Amino acid sequence: MARMTGRRALAAVPVLLGVTLAVFAVADASPFDPVKAYAGTAGLTASQENLDQLRQNLGVDRPLLTRWWDWLTSALTGDLGDSSVMRRPVADVVTERLGWSVLLAATAFAVAILLGTLLGVLAGRRRGGLLDRTVSSLAYTLEAAPAFWLGLLAIWFFSLKLGVLPAGGLTDTASDTVTADQVARHLVLPALVLGVSQLPWFFLYVRQGVGDALDEDPVRGARARGLAERTVLTGHALRSGMLPMLTLIGSRVPELITGALLVETVFSWPGIAAATVQAATAVDFPLLAALTVLATAAVLLGNLLSDLLYGLADPRVGFDG
Repeated sequence: MARMTGRRALAAVPVLLGVTLAVFAVADASPFDPVKAYAGTAGLTASQENLDQLRQNLGVDRPLLTRWWDWLTSALTGDLGDSSVMRRPVADVVTERLGWSVLLAATAFAVAILLGTLLGVLAGRRRGGLLDRTVSSLAYTLEAAPAFWLGLLAIWFFSLKLGVLPAGGLTDTASDTVTADQVARHLVLPALVLGVSQLPWFFLYVRQGVGDALDEDPVRGARARGLAERTVLTGHALRSGMLPMLTLIGSRVPELITGALLVETVFSWPGIAAATVQAATAVDFPLLAALTVLATAAVLLGNLLSDLLYGLADPRVGFDG
């Protein structure tokens, strides 16, 4: 495990370097002007001389590779630069917002894995039954449903129609203090929507894996020896059927990040979604690079986690990847 983790860490270095360089290159080719975005309405009446001076102050008049290299060398020392759109250090923006995004994504991922596994086991146990047909049809429908559409539908039903859950934000409108109770209530809808948007893949993988495992000779032998059905299901079929699902965890991380950005926007969740959108439209090089590195690192860690879990669950695979 340690050797695999070390190899993956070394391999991640050129990937992250390439990603940050690509961010600066794409942003440099963007039609958006970072100077006008920084100046706002004042930029409409500012003279060209003032705009050129502002361009120099922001450092966007320098060559692409120079800007990237200056940002990279500063980032390696812990200085991520200043965000032009947020008017604050990038490290402060990331620190303030990242925790809320992680809370939302982790809760949603837990909902998707636990609920998808439970429904997959129940459906795979009796494939072709009423539960299997119902949940499978719903899963295929949810696969095609955009996360933002599910969010709007949830707001309409639970917040506007029933009035049982808040429609968005982190705290109640009348409150200025952040309490655990308020955060938990405001987290329910976005986490549920994001989790449900990821659930179909976990359900379908577990359903197929468990169903195939129940038809294998070792499981038939366990039943022939008179073992209880629960023991056969949890001790034999479930472990074998869960192996394909473990590889799915890492591959769903990019979709989870994309879905989280949409869900945060719909529910006004104070994560990194708003910062990402503002950084992209304002061509905020330092903030864009930092957020992209975080997203790339999350994908790489997700893939590593999948391989480690698979190796632990199936010793035949080992940790040679």
